[in-house]
Amino acid sequence: MNLPDLPLLSAVCRLPAAVAQLAVRLLPGCCALCGNAAASPFCARCRRYAMNAGPCCRVCACALAVPAPACGRCLAQPPAYDVSVAATRYAPPVDLLVQALKFRAQLPLAQAFAELLLQAIAEDPGVIGDLVIAVPLSAERLAERGFNQAQEIAKPLARALHLPLAGDACVRVRDTLPQSGLAPADRRDNMRGAFAIMRRPAIAGRRVLVVDDVMTTGHTLDALAACLKRHGAASVTNLVVARTPLR
Repeated sequence: MNLPDLPLLSAVCRLPAAVAQLAVRLLPGCCALCGNAAASPFCARCRRYAMNAGPCCRVCACALAVPAPACGRCLAQPPAYDVSVAATRYAPPVDLLVQALKFRAQLPLAQAFAELLLQAIAEDPGVIGDLVIAVPLSAERLAERGFNQAQEIAKPLARALHLPLAGDACVRVRDTLPQSGLAPADRRDNMRGAFAIMRRPAIAGRRVLVVDDVMTTGHTLDALAACLKRHGAASVTNLVVARTPLR
């Protein structure tokens, strides 16, 4: 399939954040990727293009050459989380939309990402949970950015799934360095002791769905899942908008 034309996306991504948010709100009938008329944030053509395709590891959602229940890395060193579902790959043009939400405050895109995740979940009936948690930001990062992009995606997702959003059950207690700026070998150490559970009764015995925008090495999600399981979570499933290719 050819890459969708991106006239609307290219123009909106160059606007100041406040103006870009207004532009997206004033164009509710346009596809976020190609700009053509659409009843939902993505038209049918772009949704088919964006959605994940091909075999993936059930545990970490990395792409596989042939279908298998788990990749070699997850078999050799099982992470703390149990399942990962990624709606799409972190590649053009979706990566521009992810960056527009995260760094340009284009919050209406969170609804579009939630819809992609809902479709991914619908195609995977094994994904079940009792509550939704967004990967928390540190107080410093939240004050700097003004919002948590994972939380913005988790809100409409939890409503659609009719599940509680436990926004205050877990916090990030260390202002860790951005994972994107670290070598893969340093990312696990960067996340050690980063999370704490504030409401153990909300977690204990529950199947937790953890929402994030991008999954790269998985160390952030692994650290959070380990923290959740230490406090009694029955299982942890990652729901991520985009998965980066593993090198």
